[in-house]
Amino acid sequence: MDKVKILWADDEIDLLKPHVIFLEHKGYDVTTINNGDEALDLIRSQVFDIVFLDENMPGLTGIETLEKIKIDFPNLPVVMITKSEEESIMEDAIGSNIADYLIKPVKPNQILLSLKRNLENKKLVSEKSTMSYQQEFRNIGLEIGNQLNYNEWIDIYRKLVRWELELEKSKDEGIMQVLTMQQDEANNVFSRYVERNYIDWVSGRNQHKPVLSHTVVRDKILTRIDPSDKPVFVLLIDNLRYDQWKAIQPLMEDYFRVESDELYYSILPTTTQYARNALFAGLMPSEIRKKYPKYWTDEEEEGTKNQYESELLGEQLRRFGKDIKYSYTKVLNLNAGKRLVESLPNLMGNKLNVIVYNFVDMLSHARTEMEMIRELAEDEAAYRSLMLSWFEHSTLYEIVRYISQKKCDLIITTDHGSIRAKNPVKILGDKEVNTNLRYKYGRSLKYNSKEVFEVRDPESIFLPRVNVSTAYVFARPGDFFAYPNNYNYYVNYYRNTFQHGGISMQEMLVPIIFLKPK
Repeated sequence: MDKVKILWADDEIDLLKPHVIFLEHKGYDVTTINNGDEALDLIRSQVFDIVFLDENMPGLTGIETLEKIKIDFPNLPVVMITKSEEESIMEDAIGSNIADYLIKPVKPNQILLSLKRNLENKKLVSEKSTMSYQQEFRNIGLEIGNQLNYNEWIDIYRKLVRWELELEKSKDEGIMQVLTMQQDEANNVFSRYVERNYIDWVSGRNQHKPVLSHTVVRDKILTRIDPSDKPVFVLLIDNLRYDQWKAIQPLMEDYFRVESDELYYSILPTTTQYARNALFAGLMPSEIRKKYPKYWTDEEEEGTKNQYESELLGEQLRRFGKDIKYSYTKVLNLNAGKRLVESLPNLMGNKLNVIVYNFVDMLSHARTEMEMIRELAEDEAAYRSLMLSWFEHSTLYEIVRYISQKKCDLIITTDHGSIRAKNPVKILGDKEVNTNLRYKYGRSLKYNSKEVFEVRDPESIFLPRVNVSTAYVFARPGDFFAYPNNYNYYVNYYRNTFQHGGISMQEMLVPIIFLKPK
């Protein structure tokens, strides 16, 4: 491995000879110079990994040298060394994007610590993360093998997401493969757990059940509304996974304090038509269809399947005795986002403002259909990065900042998540079968019952029965349904795309975050 190359510029460099010898004994290659002009010439003619720069040099000062370095080499780490502790000098140096700031007289170990902090920090963090996960790998494996309840599954998912975000900083492909295998194992056990318990949860036979789509407004949101206080804003980002929330959390924390970071369980199918309608109605899909037939559209019918969310929310508020003024806004494109930003002052007279933002779901579909987006978001880490970049420059971020300025509480949630579909599962059906890749329903479905979660009686899970022989089948983690006709083309087109509708931790364990303005 090549030695780290250091340039040290100081007009009293001869007095620092012991420090230079110390660093050379530690394996560093140190070049010394006593003025800023020659330092710039060297930097332009040679490659250095880091620069130590004295602030108080005759001629070109340290600050002036720093500014010139940053023009041509903005990413070159520069450590400023000075005798002065004047605040203005520190501010000038920090404002010019220094890597570190040391006060003379510096000790050799201070220099060494600065080097490790700036040049080896990523490597050290990566090694520590890898070692820590290796130690926890066995513990997580043992937990997965236990008879976990719904809260314990949430804890497992949190741990796996945490390690995914930690380990992606390292470039250790081996440890990432180990994590992926453990995620797959956990997901398979989770799927069997859901299959055993789901009917009891939604039927009410089991009182020990998680918060589900149709109870989340009642149990988690309505309790936060105080008629005597400021408005509460609910921001529902369609198809937002928990790991994606963790990616944008640092941006949110510039304006809000996270009061509570929770997850609830999406109902099946984990799609907008079912899970989001259930969320706003406070009812399961078949109950909506029965109680409010004008607000429900069956899949085989023409028309948008989520066009009555505002009305369903109003009905739910009335059922629970919440006689409050509320708003509902759906943002499907950039212009709608800009219009919402302009109208935000008009929302301050409401007690509840619900905003549905449909970017992440559109990104998921675009990734499937557009080769360029698929390349930009080739895996989970790249998908998160693309989502984060969009969020940082979006009207949604403007909306968040406005809510913070008005000192209003904000709740961020979603209706379902998504999972990368990798394994095709063959299924046969007539032309009436729905198009979703992660769940199917119809009269004449043919499939291997061992490969799916099948529900022969839709009413047992409160899904609409379109005809007497309607059945639903749900894909397990990582699977997607494929027809035998044109099988190879279909599989190659959809493999490794992000889909939703079936059973997995990524689809079903979805975030609901409670934020207080700073």
